[in-house]
Amino acid sequence: MDGLKRHLKTSLRFRLSFTLSVVIIVVAVIAGIFSFFSALDEAHELQDDVLHQIAGLVDQQHLSPLPQINDTHLVDGDNDSHVLIQRLTNTRPDGSGRDANSTLVLPDRLSDGLHTLKSNGGMYRVLIRTSTTGERIAIAQETAFRDEIARNSALRTLMPFLILVPVLLLMVTNLVQKMFQPITALSREIDRRSDEDLRAVPDHHLPTEVRPFVIAINRLLARVAQAQENQRRFVVDAAHELRSPMTALSLQAEHLDDSDLPASTRERLAALRQGIRRNRNLLDQLLSLAKAQSPADTQTSPVSILDLYRRTLEVLMPLAESRQVDIGVTQAQDIRIDVNELDLTTLVRNLADNAIRYTPAGGHVDLSARATAQTIELCISDTGAGIPAEERERVFDPFYRVPGNEQIGSGLGLAIVKTIVTRLGASIHLDYSNTEAHAGLKVTVRIPLKRRV
Repeated sequence: MDGLKRHLKTSLRFRLSFTLSVVIIVVAVIAGIFSFFSALDEAHELQDDVLHQIAGLVDQQHLSPLPQINDTHLVDGDNDSHVLIQRLTNTRPDGSGRDANSTLVLPDRLSDGLHTLKSNGGMYRVLIRTSTTGERIAIAQETAFRDEIARNSALRTLMPFLILVPVLLLMVTNLVQKMFQPITALSREIDRRSDEDLRAVPDHHLPTEVRPFVIAINRLLARVAQAQENQRRFVVDAAHELRSPMTALSLQAEHLDDSDLPASTRERLAALRQGIRRNRNLLDQLLSLAKAQSPADTQTSPVSILDLYRRTLEVLMPLAESRQVDIGVTQAQDIRIDVNELDLTTLVRNLADNAIRYTPAGGHVDLSARATAQTIELCISDTGAGIPAEERERVFDPFYRVPGNEQIGSGLGLAIVKTIVTRLGASIHLDYSNTEAHAGLKVTVRIPLKRRV
């Protein structure tokens, strides 16, 4: 019962199906009862008409019942229809209109017409009629037999209800389900969308009652898209505005470095220049994140994974050498994939840059790629500390840094990667590169095979 109440409160489709089913059952029961008693009354009326027809036939045809015995009244019967025909007399001293050869005990004072009487321990429906010759005749039929025939006839009128009601219930359930199919399809379509897909929901195929709700959702999506665009524009504008003073500060720091300064001042200047580099890197990452979150560029082209890895090594090799990290390509097939080249370049470069920065001196970073039956896998692994399993979901949040990590960074690299992975319809998986020692980080990006060239 609690489950039924919960479904009635939460499911409009279940509520509609349940209500229509209850209405159909109630109407069918009322109509069945009315039909049953109407058919019962009609059957009884028909049986009374049969008695009248028999009486009329006896009178019109001047039919003679069975021969009289001792000039008493005559009794006749129809075994198939259980109809008894009996002549009424007043020969009995008790005035009962019956002698020894009679079947029914009937009072001789009965008026013409239909009567329901008890005789010989049974109930009878009796028609009394006076013929044109003045003779009084009783045509009788057992009420039990009449009631059985009437009930059978009335029950037959219920057969259409017993057949049609289950059919109607199935049709109503199926019809309600089909009526809600556009809404179900709409929910699946919206659920398949990415977080960045804020296009208007099509409403041309929806019922009129649902369309205002969808129009309101589209207006909300438009406002959210505008708010996100304003936010991205603000980030881009702020980053651009801050780059000029940061560049000026960097130049001033370089000029100071050329001056003859005390050792203590040079230490402070080195800290200042490191802070400036960190802020400039943060501005570059903010610009990259804003671009990654902007509407996707649908222009794609075949991209060679090996060429992409080579270009990435050319850019990041100075950083790797300065940190004494060995970086190279291992087990890379010459795979060509049809994607937006800028997106894939940004993704690989951010992953490799993170791997270099979080790998201690003397470590190594490996880039590899392979094609499986359904996906193309890009893998970047390092020999750093790795990321604990409980932190692997949060590291994709902007500015989030793993507790205890002292490496200088902006906390935006993996956020940019996650945004691009979602845009490509791919998936990303983090694991230890050394599972036994729980060390190192292995990042695997799986791109659907349909993008392969």
